[in-house]
Amino acid sequence: MVRWGEMVEEEEDDEYAKLVRRMNPPRVVIDNDSCGNATVIRVDRVNKHGILLEAVQVLVDLNLVITKAYISSDGNWFMHVFNVTDQDGSKLHNREVIDHIQKCLESDGYLVPPANGYALPEDQFTSIELTGADRPGLLSEVCAVLATLSCNIVKAEVWTHDGRTAAVIQVTDEATGRAVHDAGRLSRVQELLRDVMRGDGTCNHGGTGISAERRLHTLMLDSVGGGGAEEAGGGGDESGGCGVARPKVVVMDCAERRYTVVILRCRDRPKLLFDTLCALADLQYVVFHGTVDAEGASKDKEAYQEYYIRHVDGHPVRSDAERARLVRCLEAAVERRASNGLELEVWTEDRVGLLSEITRVFRENSLSIIRAAITTRDGKAEDTFYVSDAYGNPVDGRTMDAVGEQLGHAVLRVKRGGHDAPVKHEAEGGAVSVLGSLLKSSFQGLRLIRSYS
Repeated sequence: MVRWGEMVEEEEDDEYAKLVRRMNPPRVVIDNDSCGNATVIRVDRVNKHGILLEAVQVLVDLNLVITKAYISSDGNWFMHVFNVTDQDGSKLHNREVIDHIQKCLESDGYLVPPANGYALPEDQFTSIELTGADRPGLLSEVCAVLATLSCNIVKAEVWTHDGRTAAVIQVTDEATGRAVHDAGRLSRVQELLRDVMRGDGTCNHGGTGISAERRLHTLMLDSVGGGGAEEAGGGGDESGGCGVARPKVVVMDCAERRYTVVILRCRDRPKLLFDTLCALADLQYVVFHGTVDAEGASKDKEAYQEYYIRHVDGHPVRSDAERARLVRCLEAAVERRASNGLELEVWTEDRVGLLSEITRVFRENSLSIIRAAITTRDGKAEDTFYVSDAYGNPVDGRTMDAVGEQLGHAVLRVKRGGHDAPVKHEAEGGAVSVLGSLLKSSFQGLRLIRSYS
């Protein structure tokens, strides 16, 4: 309970913070001249809790690549520099994107929908968050329950890691195309999903104002109460799962400045900076200074991140147990999105129950879903799945032939070295063959991309 005196004090603090921000308006400079291979974005503004993560989310929501970053936010002032490129490694020249970045980073509320993104208004869907132990066929069961209750999945993000799973799912009422408002029906949805998740699930109406990926990091931490597999100290197995080398995390003391220094080295990948900052934020650490370097031409280039942090209570890391937890949670944040698998893209006409049918076919062919991103845009389903066999191994060609025969004829592309290549009509050493010979209208536009990297 918040007492009246505390509420008044909080409101006065908010008004003072607003006054300080009005007296010191933010300054954002987007520069294409000072660096030869990246656009430089400089942000100077009054500091506030969480501002670094919000700024990075603006950039990653636009699918920009952050190749370098310099972070400084001691005292009441925030000064960050980001070197960014587009997905092709080019500088930013799209005026709409540049104006969007400028507008977002200069506003009090950073997290507005991205210029090239897609989001439903929050009153148009019901948001469901699920966490629990992962098992084969789990997503299929969840989709079947929602289809039975006439809930259409319009957007979803699903992650798995270390035997746990988390999902953020947006659904609409099949009859109205809007959020589900009936309390009895929502209670039934929650009851059945709790049964599927074996007691671990929530059902929330509307949105949280937080991106699904941001929320997934929190859910994966909360699913074990900030402990368990996510808390255990690093070490032991050098593999981070699915054959991916475990990131190297070093936590040291900087006694003279009362900071804890965190150094992370791992293979670079998209959204790596966002993921590590999410982990630090969820563990209630504040980044005061930092350096990020992920430049290089190699596909397997290493990313280097160095942070000077304190807990929100003002103290550096104070125990070996806290240090071990910090290491393991950073490792997990990196590994969750780095899992290998066969990348499957489904582009087809959307309809209620489509996702349930697709995931049922996966389950019947012993495919395990590592990650999934589900989107519906203008009546079209645009879904991406990362799958392995039931034992976490690469999927063989015969299995994908069987999947193709059940889903129907498909357009097939094999991704090698970041590019789609024509596929042969037979499987060679596990390569995916052309899927099926019969055309089923409900599955036109299935696109398969091979991506073991």
